[in-house]
Amino acid sequence: MAAAQVASSLPCGQPREAPRETSSEDDGFRRLSARLRALQPDDSTVSRMEIHLLFDQLISENYSEGGGVAPEDVSALLVRACQLVPLNQNHLVSKVSQLIHHLLNRLQVVVDEQNLDFLLTYTISAIHQCSSWTHMEILQALATLVYCNGSKCQKHLPDLLGKSGLLMKLSDSTHPDPEVRRAAVHCMANLCLSVPGQPCLEDSYQNICFQAFLTILRSPKSSDMDDITFCMLLQNALKGIQSLLNGGKMRMTQTEHLGALLAVLKKVMFHGLPGLNIEMPAVLYPTPLPQYDGRSPVKPQQPEPSAARPSANKKKKHKVKAKKTQQGEKEEEEESNGELEVGPALSTSRKNTCGESAWCSSPWGSQSLPVDGSRAAGRQQVSWPFASSSWKRVSSSESDYSDSEGGMQGKMRSYQAKVRQGALACFLSTIKSIEKKVLYGYWSAFVPDTPELGSPQSVSLMTLTLKDPSPKTRACALQVLSAILEGSKQFLSVAEDTTDHKMAFTPFSVTIASSIRELHRCLLLALVAESSSQTITQIIKCLANLVSNAPYNRLKLSLLTKVWNHIKPYIRHKDVNVRVSSLTLLGAIVSTHAPLPEVQLLLQQPCSSGLSSSNPATPHLSTPDYWNKVPVGPSLEEASVSSPKASAEPCWLIRLCISTVVLPKEDSCSGGDAGSAQGSAYEPCPMRLEALQVLAHLARGYFSMAQLYLMELGEVICKCMGEANPSIQLHSVKLLEELGTGLIQQYKPDSNMAPEQRVPIYMVVMFWTAMLNGPLPRALQSSEHPTLQASACDALSSILPEAFSSLPNDKQILCITMLLGLNDNKNHLVKAATSRALGVYVLFPCLRQDVIFVADTANAILMSLQDKSLNVRAKAAWSLGNLTDTLIVNMNTPDPSFQDEFSGLLLLKMLQSAIQASTDKDKVKSNAVRALGNLLHFLQPTHIERPRFAEIIEESIQALISTVVNEAAMKVRWNACYAMGNVFKNPALPLGSAPWTSQAYKALTSVVMSCKNFKVRIRSAAALSIPGKRAQYGSLEQFSQIWNALVTALQKSEDTTDFLEFKYCASLRTHICQALVHLLSLASASDLPCIQDSLERNGDMIQFYFLQFLKSGVEGDDPGAVHTPQERDQMVRMALKHIHSVQALLGVTAKRVIVGFLEDTLAVHCDSSGQVVLLGSSDQ
Repeated sequence: MAAAQVASSLPCGQPREAPRETSSEDDGFRRLSARLRALQPDDSTVSRMEIHLLFDQLISENYSEGGGVAPEDVSALLVRACQLVPLNQNHLVSKVSQLIHHLLNRLQVVVDEQNLDFLLTYTISAIHQCSSWTHMEILQALATLVYCNGSKCQKHLPDLLGKSGLLMKLSDSTHPDPEVRRAAVHCMANLCLSVPGQPCLEDSYQNICFQAFLTILRSPKSSDMDDITFCMLLQNALKGIQSLLNGGKMRMTQTEHLGALLAVLKKVMFHGLPGLNIEMPAVLYPTPLPQYDGRSPVKPQQPEPSAARPSANKKKKHKVKAKKTQQGEKEEEEESNGELEVGPALSTSRKNTCGESAWCSSPWGSQSLPVDGSRAAGRQQVSWPFASSSWKRVSSSESDYSDSEGGMQGKMRSYQAKVRQGALACFLSTIKSIEKKVLYGYWSAFVPDTPELGSPQSVSLMTLTLKDPSPKTRACALQVLSAILEGSKQFLSVAEDTTDHKMAFTPFSVTIASSIRELHRCLLLALVAESSSQTITQIIKCLANLVSNAPYNRLKLSLLTKVWNHIKPYIRHKDVNVRVSSLTLLGAIVSTHAPLPEVQLLLQQPCSSGLSSSNPATPHLSTPDYWNKVPVGPSLEEASVSSPKASAEPCWLIRLCISTVVLPKEDSCSGGDAGSAQGSAYEPCPMRLEALQVLAHLARGYFSMAQLYLMELGEVICKCMGEANPSIQLHSVKLLEELGTGLIQQYKPDSNMAPEQRVPIYMVVMFWTAMLNGPLPRALQSSEHPTLQASACDALSSILPEAFSSLPNDKQILCITMLLGLNDNKNHLVKAATSRALGVYVLFPCLRQDVIFVADTANAILMSLQDKSLNVRAKAAWSLGNLTDTLIVNMNTPDPSFQDEFSGLLLLKMLQSAIQASTDKDKVKSNAVRALGNLLHFLQPTHIERPRFAEIIEESIQALISTVVNEAAMKVRWNACYAMGNVFKNPALPLGSAPWTSQAYKALTSVVMSCKNFKVRIRSAAALSIPGKRAQYGSLEQFSQIWNALVTALQKSEDTTDFLEFKYCASLRTHICQALVHLLSLASASDLPCIQDSLERNGDMIQFYFLQFLKSGVEGDDPGAVHTPQERDQMVRMALKHIHSVQALLGVTAKRVIVGFLEDTLAVHCDSSGQVVLLGSSDQ
């Protein structure tokens, strides 16, 4: 059993630390080491006695960890000791094995590779040659030597792990000595343990060990093995698998391997759980349905200290829970003898027995009665689940257990709990080593589902959470469940139960919805029944993960209401971790699928039970000086009238968060405030940060609620930004950004909010004036905190444009000056945020016609486009795109002064930078091509006539053509097609006569026919319909190619293997039809034969889609398309009128065919819609 102590004091997966400075303890070691080195190999009895004595003295020496002894001295001593002991001396071999284990373990020494090779050779030979009674100590020494040294043992692996390897034989189930078998498995587990930066075991040996560990975990306990040894054997096997998975090289890619491991883990994670014994298949397979887990009959046992099942009799239920509290705490005290407790959970917890506001205090007050002083001291340190050394042996001595039956049972329960914790730790490593989409195939095996009427609840992770007597195991199970739920949004998004399904089968969506409901029920039940503070924290974190990923917009109401009502009392819990996690959960509720009507109603509820406190008053902040600088007048009085009062609180959660951030902490919640400075007057920092995050979530998802507190939240932000803690400053700036974004959303043209419900412009101006008078400029200049600077830039960019123009002139200049100045910052975070902010400001109506500001912004952006950071270049490219959008807007204004004053040299530099950026990464390229299109659209005839522009125009268009045809990201190609359409809008460019014309049209026609992405096809079809003159389409051959390409694209408009593209089919056909009609309205006499030939071959198909075009069109938000039926009808009639007017002396037949086709199409359309046919035949 001593072999299990090899790694007891070493953190799992970490090499032993180098020794500390030389100390007085080094003298004893050196003296004994010198005596040992002076001995010569001698087989006499006197010599053996002296060696025995020296070994005993070395073992009994009082070393502290490290002990000041050099690692090379320890290695040399052990090698010398082995040289002095011949393998035929069993007692000495046993003693030197104990010495190896003791010194390496006690002094935390890593043996160098040369000495390790000698010591391994010696120990392997010793096992082969010495008597079986020595094997236990030798294996103990071997386990110590290979700990974290697997990569250095390559030459010995065949002897250890080969087909007839030593460890394979000793770990076999047929081996007669169970202790030796367990020690051999422990050696294998230590071999699998890898150190970061060092190579892992070869794949073949990893698979050998993996299969050996699986076999051990599957095998039942043999008759010659006692229960505790069996538990330790399982622990070592689990440790080995976890080491293989944590090494990062072994991946569960084969379904058989993963299914076998999950089946074993599901069985072992219930090992020793009272009242439960399940039988699992050898392999679990991915399936959406619950899998079989047979329960073996168990003997009737006493009622367990688990969560009571829901009962109609509330009084009886209350009694059961009270009994659970006392019995559970007693068992957990016994368990604490054998393991480090989860923390001061039982001693500082309060138990909510009914899920409402009433609390039942712990029977022992604020601290439980310790069994002895040392145990009480040990309980003061929190030991989180899966800490660095979750595989330690029992830290207390054997004397802690009494010889009574009850003491042995407590010891047994402790070992069994450690097995369950090991299985859960291994499961967590498995989750991290496989893809989530693979994991969710096994969802039903580990996550509960609502049981059928009359059938038992399937065993799952929630079974452990509700029934395991160990709080640490419950916390571990919750941690695993949280890992499964994390990132499950896409998987859970299929759930739906908004309607009652009355079908012969249960859809998968209903099955997942049922599982989500059951998770809510079980987690809330566990929350009510739990008494351990740390486990309560894990339950709440698990609920937060569930809430963040569940599709509540597709589920029946009341799930969030139940969570909301259960969590309220925990906001005032005395454990700070519980309070912080409670706020995290509330933040998850208000951020999931916001805004949800259910959450809107919950926010409007009055402050209910569970939140009453000795200090319920509204925070009264002392008004800072910079608030006094806000103009005072009737508007300020109106603002104060609209500010909420405590008597009629519009949103209790906002009030709670404001109180948490700015009010002094309450005495009732002051206990265990980790993270707060000594003597701090406020709540602990984690609480305040979480409250600020909740406020930010509310501002993002429920701004209509947050706007009622706008001015008060402004005070909170200024107060927090004035503090010294950079984290508090950062989160307050994030809140400011969310408030600014919410105000912008209200004033967007597509906002559905009534004008009278918006925050008035004057109040927005007051808000931002106060911010700019306050500590925001200081945060922008806080060079020692670049993240804060970057966030302040983001916040500054969230000013409402309508409010910016009403700010005092000095404040406008302050904002612009700060941003232009920060663009030279060397920190890439600040520079990226500044570039983005300038890209926002350049779109402001009050700034976009300011030639000097636009030019300054352009120069700043061009400088950022040369930055080494990809993020900076991406933001700068986006801003360049925005700046060129501004150029187009200014071009369309009646006043030509902007175009005349804007520097041609700067335009040239912008074109050169955009061309260079179009060859960058996709993040940069997508906006660079957008800018190129706008710049080419903006060029005036005076620019195009200059020789220096001719070459750059050619390069720009070639860059666009290259981007259109290259297999780049679809967003990049879409932007390139859009940019090409912008180029075609400039009548001053020689489109049709320039050499690049045919290349541009060839690129667009290629895309419209064959691109996999239909959005890109749509954009290329739209670009082809932009030129307004026939000459711009080039030669007859060029026109014919464009026409035929569009007809081919119409034929292929449903050819796709990606079902996601089908929803764009109708829009694609509409744009193609629009382009064809546009070509008809420009066609010359020489083009008609080509069109006739096409109609004769594909006339029926074209007419079918033309009729659809006339009838349905596209959605109103599709740019570049005609939307109303009247517009579409008029467009076809104009094309018909144009064909009538064409003087076709040589193409009379073609003209007749085309006219007939269009007249017939219009006639069919008018017949179907009941319109009068007016074809204008007189024009013929």
